[in-house]
Amino acid sequence: MANEFCGLVDRCIAGEPGAILEWVERYQGPVFGLCLRMVRHRQDAEDLTQESLVRALRSLGHWDRERPFLPWLLTIAGNRCRTLLARRMSRPATMPLVDALPDTSASDEPARRLAEELLVALEDVRGEYRSAFTLFHQQQMSYAEIAEKLQRPVGTVKTWVHRARREVIRRLSQRGVLAEVRDELPVV
Repeated sequence: MANEFCGLVDRCIAGEPGAILEWVERYQGPVFGLCLRMVRHRQDAEDLTQESLVRALRSLGHWDRERPFLPWLLTIAGNRCRTLLARRMSRPATMPLVDALPDTSASDEPARRLAEELLVALEDVRGEYRSAFTLFHQQQMSYAEIAEKLQRPVGTVKTWVHRARREVIRRLSQRGVLAEVRDELPVV
């Protein structure tokens, strides 16, 4: 069994697609189970499973064949989970996007209406754009953090955030919301 497994590892290192697929199918279940237990969020666990398997696959040549494989692999996954959890803990509390708007009027009605209109406008924005926009503005994540989370290049994330902004502004303008808010804000 050990020789058979080492053969599979050797074929993976050589880049054989069938071996890589077999290796992933064999270990994605235990890695996903660990990630889900640690981060308690299915989508994050799926992302971490994929990231962990890719990292392990790239590092297979460094695995000490004298030691058991699964603990080595689960250590990689556990480290990825701990990194995510530490980032969550160090991130400032999320603030709603609308709170960033200056509202010096006596009533909070314009800000409330704008928040509702913003949510309506965001519903129709393409899913990738909306995700990037929300992570940037509401979760206050950097472009690099968003790129890592969405597994896309930083340039793509910047484009998505920009396009989402442009689309939201266009939709709010079409509905006359921006003019209403501008008229209700006091002149500073």
